[in-house]
Amino acid sequence: MPITLPTDNKVLACVDRSHFADTVADCAAWAATRMAAPLEFLHIIDRHPEIGSGEDHSGAIGIDAQEHLLHELSEKDATTSRAAREAGRIFLNRLRERAVAAGVAAPDIRQRHGEMEETLVEQEAGVRLFVLGRRGESAEATQRDLGGNVERVVRALHKPILTVTENFREPRRFMIAYDGSSIARRGIEMVAASPLFKGLPCHLLMSGKASVEAEKQLAWAQTALAEAGFAVEAELVPGDAESTIARTVKEAEIDLLIMGAYAHSPIRSLLFGSRTSDLLRAATVPTLLLR
Repeated sequence: MPITLPTDNKVLACVDRSHFADTVADCAAWAATRMAAPLEFLHIIDRHPEIGSGEDHSGAIGIDAQEHLLHELSEKDATTSRAAREAGRIFLNRLRERAVAAGVAAPDIRQRHGEMEETLVEQEAGVRLFVLGRRGESAEATQRDLGGNVERVVRALHKPILTVTENFREPRRFMIAYDGSSIARRGIEMVAASPLFKGLPCHLLMSGKASVEAEKQLAWAQTALAEAGFAVEAELVPGDAESTIARTVKEAEIDLLIMGAYAHSPIRSLLFGSRTSDLLRAATVPTLLLR
C-alpha cells in the first residue's frame, strides 16, 4: 500500500505567477525534505481582479438592454475565471515537477479564490510551516523591496513563516537574532527540537547594551542549543539591532536568519515604525519569522 503522509503537519508554500515562485518552490522543497513533512503549493486567485475592458457601459439603457449587458458581463467574468484557473493549473504543475526533481515524494497543489490573508488563516490549523516570497507578483512592476502582503500575513498567522529572497540556496549556516523575549526563548526551543536545522552550525546573536541579565539570557540559549547537538557561536554585540544583524549576516556568511516577528501592535507600528519590516529589508537572506 502507498505511504500516506499526515496532512495536518504540512509545509504550505504560497505562490503567485511571478518569477519569485521558483525560489519559493526550492525553499519549500528543502524544508519539507528536511522535516519529512508533506508539501503543498497554494495559488490564490484574487476574487476581485482589477480588469478593465475599456468598454463604456454608462448612460441610460432599457430593461432588456440591461439584462443583456448583465448576462454578457457574467459570461465574460466566467471566461476570465476559467482562463485564470487553467493558467494556474499549468503553473502549479510546473512547480510540482520542480519539487519532485528536488526530492519531494508527492507534493500537492491547490488553487483557491479569495484574499491571501484570510485564505492562509483558514489553512493555518493544518500547517507546520508557511513559506512565501518576500516579494511577489505585485513587485514585478515596482521597486518595492518588501511585498505589500508580507506584513499583513505575518501579523495574521501564528505558525512559523519562512520568507524567501531571490535565488535560494540550501542553507549551510544559520543565525538566530535573540533578544531574550518569550518569543525568542520559544524559538530556541523550537530550533532545538526541529529537524529543519539539524547538523548546521548556528550563530547566536544578541544586540544591545551589555548587562548581567543579557549575558545570562544568551548563556541559556547557547546551552539549550548545544545540548540539542548544535555547534553554537554566541556573541553579544552593542549597537542597533538592524545594522548589527545586517552586518553579521554578511560577515559571518549566514544563509538563513531566524527572529521573532511583530511583537508590538499594528497601531504602535504605525506610530513608531515596524522593526520587523526594517530587519526584513536589511537582511538579504531567507528569514524564518516566529510568532
